[in-house]
Amino acid sequence: MISTQLARALRDSGLEWRPRAGDAFRIDRIEADEEVYILSDMTVEAHDYGTGTVLGFNGTIEWALDSVALDDALWLPQEHQLREFLASTFRSLTKAAGFVVTAEFEGQSYAFESDVAADAYARAALYLLDSLSV
Repeated sequence: MISTQLARALRDSGLEWRPRAGDAFRIDRIEADEEVYILSDMTVEAHDYGTGTVLGFNGTIEWALDSVALDDALWLPQEHQLREFLASTFRSLTKAAGFVVTAEFEGQSYAFESDVAADAYARAALYLLDSLSV
């Protein structure tokens, strides 16, 4: 799973989250940031209102938690979601001492390495986001 630090960096660089079943997230508060939740039609659902998206907790017994605003949740994108974001820039994922994602931006090939494949994808996505904002 992607690190919390990289998930925050992706969010802060503009990676947009459109919640869907199967997505992992944390509540982005110190007292709650250890627990990982998965969006599911049974337990945690995304509800879209005119004022924004709210993640509703259905029948949870761990907390007295009914819902949390999307702004208070930190999406933990999975490998396939980051690969989808990279789209045509993605070239390969290889395993050496760690994992290496190779991507091509503006005709240049770049390698992004991490011990965790999801983090290697996240580093590539972060580079792309930061390049787009220049």
